[in-house]
Amino acid sequence: MEFKIKTGELAAQKTPCLVVGVFEKRRLTESAERLDAASNGRLSALLKKGDLSGGVGQTLLLYDLPGITAERVLLLGLGKRNEFTRANYRQALSAVASVLQQSGAEGATLALPTPLPRGLDLYTAARDAVLMVEERCYRYTRTKSEDKQEPKRPLKRLNLWIAARGESASVELAIHHGQAMAEGIRLARELGNLPGNLCTPTYLAEQTQVMAKEFPKLSVEVLDESQMQALGMGALLSVARGSRQPPRLIVAQYHGADTETKPLALIGKGLTFDAGGISLKQAADMDEMKFDMAGGAAVLGAMRAACLLELPLNLVVIIPATENLPDGAANKPGDIVTSLSGQTIEILNTDAEGRLILADALTYCERFEPETVIDLATLTGSCVIALGKHPAGLFTNDERLATELTAAGEATWDRVWRLPLWEDYQEQLNSNFADMANIGGREGGAITAACFLARFAKKYRWAHLDIAGVAWLSGKDKGATGRPVALLTHWLLTRAGAL
Repeated sequence: MEFKIKTGELAAQKTPCLVVGVFEKRRLTESAERLDAASNGRLSALLKKGDLSGGVGQTLLLYDLPGITAERVLLLGLGKRNEFTRANYRQALSAVASVLQQSGAEGATLALPTPLPRGLDLYTAARDAVLMVEERCYRYTRTKSEDKQEPKRPLKRLNLWIAARGESASVELAIHHGQAMAEGIRLARELGNLPGNLCTPTYLAEQTQVMAKEFPKLSVEVLDESQMQALGMGALLSVARGSRQPPRLIVAQYHGADTETKPLALIGKGLTFDAGGISLKQAADMDEMKFDMAGGAAVLGAMRAACLLELPLNLVVIIPATENLPDGAANKPGDIVTSLSGQTIEILNTDAEGRLILADALTYCERFEPETVIDLATLTGSCVIALGKHPAGLFTNDERLATELTAAGEATWDRVWRLPLWEDYQEQLNSNFADMANIGGREGGAITAACFLARFAKKYRWAHLDIAGVAWLSGKDKGATGRPVALLTHWLLTRAGAL
């Protein structure tokens, strides 16, 4: 979508639809007051009829307002003025984007509200507008017939109107950053929404190679099964044995700084379908296990955003990609495998496969001598039980990194909540037959999964994000969310000194 800044007299803006906010009890925002004055009080008169109270997300579409150049005026409810929060603002943005997408108006102008939500600056408010509109206007169409694709005339252009021309630079930067984030999120959502018969490990690798052709600073290497076998990646390959789809280890490097600068690394779980293996999942909702590669999709999305922004840093993205299916050659409960690190693992549950493929990826990452490593995975249902569907689970023993990621989550509303990574939990992974077991029992399942990964991440600064609760939605809005691309991109922007 195209975004531009508009200034000047609001009533004279030539646009198919002009959006202004209204608080509860018909209290007008400053932009709405401008339109009311230009229309000789027509706006206030219409509101007194009671069609819109100003509740959060309420909308009212008006035509032919006197003194207003815009073809339509869309009033947007923002809730109580003294309780105007960022959450309310984002809810209102989501609502207005849905209305605009269905209105047939291919362009619109949104007057950023004054006053802004509590604690929000103009940059963040503008970036939120870009991200929320892009999120609501996204439509998955890849496997739909053309006549099933809606809407027929989608929103293509959105102008952000501000009263003070001197604030344009801040909004321009917000649009630049927001569009890059939105492209990364869109890529992650598109990959996540593809069915498992199309989005295979090979397909993920091919899409990464396609991206490398677009950006000269990006290089890609894809390791096949024989190369991983030669390296000794026994944990990853043990999962892949149950599938006819060949596994891939996808390694993408973005070179935005000098060669002496240590890279940041992102590792994403790439299970393109997870049936649980021999420890078979229940049939209900198993179709959603195509989303088990959301970690891999998210790190690719963050990489795309970094390339678009041309960030002055070095970045490594690693995606261990395979399927986890039951087969005569698949892992069996009680099997013992040897990881790339040389540590042996007793597989007590074949459905705890994500940590196996991540273990080898974490060890492989050592060769790049990374300054910081973040892995992300739809790793445990336990994390969903603990935190619900709102924050991702954050695990790290590095206090500064915990602060950085928490701040990035708050800045993008792509939030995380820190859970302990105490040594006390490690004993739950003890095994009588191997160096460790791949599960630690029902208690603290998300924590013991992170403790397992920590055994393979001792040579660098590291954090783990369990995104099982946030990577996709179920029900009528079923689909990938693209989280936590926004968080990762903001963190990269901060590390690059671009904020």
